[in-house]
Formats: sequence, C-alpha cells, structure tokens
Amino acid sequence: MRAPSGYLLAARYRLLEPVGRGGMGTVWRAHDELLDRHVAVKEVRLPAVLDEELRAELCARTEREGRATAMVTHPSVITVFDVVTEDDRPWIVMELLQAKSLEQLILEGGPLHPRKAAEIGRQILGALRAVHAKGILHRDVKPSNVLVTEDRAVLTDFGLAALEGDVSITQAGIVLGSAGYIAPERVLGSKASPAGDLWSLGATLYTAVEGRGLHGRRTAAAALAALTSGEPIPMTKAGPLAPVLDALLRIDPQTRLDSVRASLMLARVAAGGSAEEPLAARRTTVRPVPEVAQPSFARRPTHRGLHRAEAATAAIEVPSPRQERRPGEGVHRKRGESRPSPSAYARFKATVIKLCLPRRFWPRELRKRG
Repeated sequence: MRAPSGYLLAARYRLLEPVGRGGMGTVWRAHDELLDRHVAVKEVRLPAVLDEELRAELCARTEREGRATAMVTHPSVITVFDVVTEDDRPWIVMELLQAKSLEQLILEGGPLHPRKAAEIGRQILGALRAVHAKGILHRDVKPSNVLVTEDRAVLTDFGLAALEGDVSITQAGIVLGSAGYIAPERVLGSKASPAGDLWSLGATLYTAVEGRGLHGRRTAAAALAALTSGEPIPMTKAGPLAPVLDALLRIDPQTRLDSVRASLMLARVAAGGSAEEPLAARRTTVRPVPEVAQPSFARRPTHRGLHRAEAATAAIEVPSPRQERRPGEGVHRKRGESRPSPSAYARFKATVIKLCLPRRFWPRELRKRG
C-alpha cells in the first residue's frame, strides 16, 4: 500500500509529491519540518509473497545498509540523512537533487555523445569504488538510478540494492534488479560481487550511447542467452567508448575489466582521446630538456686560471704614453749605463785629492765613484 500525499513520516517528514516510481518503491519530495528543508524520501515496498520473518529480516538489513551508505562521503554517492522503520517497512531519507535521471535524458534527447557518457561513467565508477571500499554492493546499477545535474552524476537507490545477497532471498525465488542490467553470474545464482556492479555499469553506459538496452532484450534470461551464444555485442554509436564497454560486459567475472583500469580508460575517453592511448600525451606538452655539459675529469681543466687572468686584465689600466716631458725628466742616467773613461789628467787629479784631503772634502763626483 502506497502512502498518500501529506503523510507525516516519523512525526517529521511531510510527503509532498512523488518524483519517481519503481517496481519496489516510490521516491517522494518531502519537507523536513524539524530542520525546515526539502528532502527525498524513498518508500520501500516489500513483495507480498514474503513471510513475516523474512520481511523483518529484510527491514533490518535495509536499515544496516542505509546507515552504512550514510558513512560514505563521495560527491557521486547520494547522501543518506536517515533510515526510518514505520508501517513495518523501511523508509530512506536522502538529499533532494534538482536533476534528471539518465533514463529521462535518453528518452528526451536520444543517445548521449560518447564523451559525455564516459564522464558520467567515470563519476559513477568513482561512487562504486567508494562504496565497495566500505564493503557495500549496489546490485542495481541502471539508468533510472543515475541522476545527472549540470556538473555532477550521482548514484542512488542504495537501500533497495541492499535487499539482495542472502541465501534465503535466493530460495524465495527473488532476483532484485532490472532485466538487462543484472550481471550474468547473478542470474545464474552466484553470489553478488563488485564485478557484478561493473557489468551493470557497462550495460548502463551501453544504453546511454546506443539509445537502447543491451541486445534489445526485455528479460534478463533473454539477454543472458544472447550473451552466452557468443554473438558479438552490436555497437554502432559507442565510438571510442566501445573498448571499455566490450571489456566491462564480459561474461566471465575473472576476465572482466577491473575498476582501476576502467576508471583510467573512461577518463581518457572523457578527455577526448582514445581509451588505449596515454592520457598525459594529450594533456601536456613535453618540453625539450636542455643539454647539460658533462664535467671533465682531466688533470688540469683548460679553463683553469682564465677567470683570474680576465679579472687581472680588467683591473689593470694601462696609461697611454704622454707626448710631453716634465722638467728634468730623463736627466738621470739609468743604472748600469756605461760612462766615458776619464783622461790621464783627471785620474792624476783624483789620486792627489784622495791622498791629501779627507773624504768629506772630496768633490761630489769623486765621492760617488768611491
């Protein structure tokens, strides 16, 4: 039974109008009367075939998973504010986004450009990696659970996805999810894993670029039969995104593309390049590295002493030769200059003076000669 408009949940959240419906519940635009803000409330409707014991168990699991999702902080993970159990069923209170689902964008505008689809996939993959790190599996990745704003892609509906994974649910014959977006190993009864979420992401991106579901099948069994038949996946509009989709949609989880490699390939396509080429080659320009002279290990470098010689040459200023002489300049003879030999009379005179007079009375020239 669906709650009516105006219903007050937990004496706090007033349901205003539905903004989305699914097979397992309704999303309401509500008003938080305690904090005076608008929120989104997910009303989970459990299948009527479940007995009371299993219903109580699923409600407890939904509360635990909702609280675990609230601990994940990531821009592409919907923010969970509260989990309320009322009327014997869980209610999940989340942030209200002014956005359209990926399913609505495809219906209104047709297939997306591969670059835009790759950017959406890159952000949703970041959300999956964040919740996988917390031990949480989404299990229901599909276009209707991806909200797209102007600059943000957000993965929603974690509370519903947390309902599967227990053996008792499989025994009840319930496989939660949407046909065409459930990983093949889950359809075959294997336990859910992060690789299953990656397969669902690949199927979601395939729908985004091709404008139709995988293989055009309406049931999970028909889609699985088409995949296991070995026929190639038809891709006419995927362009550079085709290698990523082909690697994500492999039947064997062991050979499926891992999240790290998928994130890198999606980033390359979103940047306008190929999924296989290096991302740095398109975004950065390699500058030439200047050549560095190798040091010489010779005994005496050829440049040694040149800087000293240059400095000495620059410091010494050579004066230009003067054209005029000062008075008396050049009169004195230089030392070692040869003199004319004295005459015989001069030698006789000098001998007499030396013998008769004291040295202090000798003429100046004679005293210099000694």
